Amino acid sequence: MSPDAPPSHADRLMTPAEVAELFRVTPKTVTRWAEAGKLPAIRTLGGHRRFPEREVLRIRAELDVPVE
Repeated sequence: MSPDAPPSHADRLMTPAEVAELFRVTPKTVTRWAEAGKLPAIRTLGGHRRFPEREVLRIRAELDVPVE
């Protein structure tokens, strides 16, 4: 993949706010889930959490969260 190619679902990382919107919870809840090991998270160099989109969508499908 070239450096300026758009990210795919496989490598796109989501913010806690984006994940929270999908699950209809607060970003703080998403952070708690990550701390509890319920959601896989990656830490940026600045210490912020990012969530692999593929895993988030897989977990959402398993939980059968309705899509708006």
